[in-house]
Amino acid sequence: MINERQRELLKLIVEDYIKTARPVGSKSLCDALHCSSATIRNEMSFLEEIGLLEKTHTSSGRIPSEKGYRYYVDYIMEPKELSGEDVLKLQQIFHNQSLMLSDAITQSMEIISELTSYTSVVLGSSSKDNRVQKVEVVPMDETRLIAIVITDKGHVEHKNIVLPQVVDVVEIKQTVGLINKLVVGTPIDEVSSKLEYEVKPVIGKVVKQHEVLYNAFYNAFTDFAKDTDVHFSGRGNMLMQPEFNNADKIREIISKFEDKDIVRAIEDDQEDDGINIYIGSENEFDDDVTIIKTKYSVDGEEGTIALIGPKRMEYDRVITLLDYIKHNIER
Repeated sequence: MINERQRELLKLIVEDYIKTARPVGSKSLCDALHCSSATIRNEMSFLEEIGLLEKTHTSSGRIPSEKGYRYYVDYIMEPKELSGEDVLKLQQIFHNQSLMLSDAITQSMEIISELTSYTSVVLGSSSKDNRVQKVEVVPMDETRLIAIVITDKGHVEHKNIVLPQVVDVVEIKQTVGLINKLVVGTPIDEVSSKLEYEVKPVIGKVVKQHEVLYNAFYNAFTDFAKDTDVHFSGRGNMLMQPEFNNADKIREIISKFEDKDIVRAIEDDQEDDGINIYIGSENEFDDDVTIIKTKYSVDGEEGTIALIGPKRMEYDRVITLLDYIKHNIER
């Protein structure tokens, strides 16, 4: 499709734009390609004609088009070797024997979010695959509790519960004991139903303030069923990217992060078990972002890890980071 010089030119423009977020002009490319400015301009015009580059309204320079990024990813880019510092930070997570796998995955993706300034997402197994192993409650004061749910997959979630009135600590403990007795072994997304049909008829006989406590735990478990399988890190990172300095675009991105159905769709349409890249219109999340993701599978439990960033994403580094995480999860 393009000759060797045009490939090198596209590579330089993509990688320069990724670093600077500024359109690339012909003068800056002359030394690298050992060509005159006029020759570079002609080659840039050709790459623009075939849809690999775009010209902005505010500059005479060029930027990669969505098609240009795709060509770069498919035919030019090579995965970037991880730095010793990156490896060290991630090794500390995976060599920590005290961490449950789910925590290791979440913490490693938090580190990647920090390293790249992109948003990371961990989409674990569906809540129906997590069964309640234990429920604990830590009273904070007379009306505030922290409910902790531990699942058979080693997943730990907590929720802040604010009671509308003061409740005796003894009654809270009785309620938790009853819940543990009746719901342990129940899939999380079925707990609310079990509370309604098995716990509710019994709790009134043993707990005076049963209505307040029942409603609090019912709402908490409804939230658990929604939240246990989605973990974000660095949502604010997207808003720091120069592409997203428009107030309307910021609101749009934030609302999508809050929509669990949109977020859950990130794990759909995985092409293969490797690292998959969806640039702009190729993903269902937003035309102005790139999503790079991969699935993992450990002892029958599956999930998806992904990074969301601007189309001007550091593809070569992200691919290597995600591959490293996937390898360590599955080893």
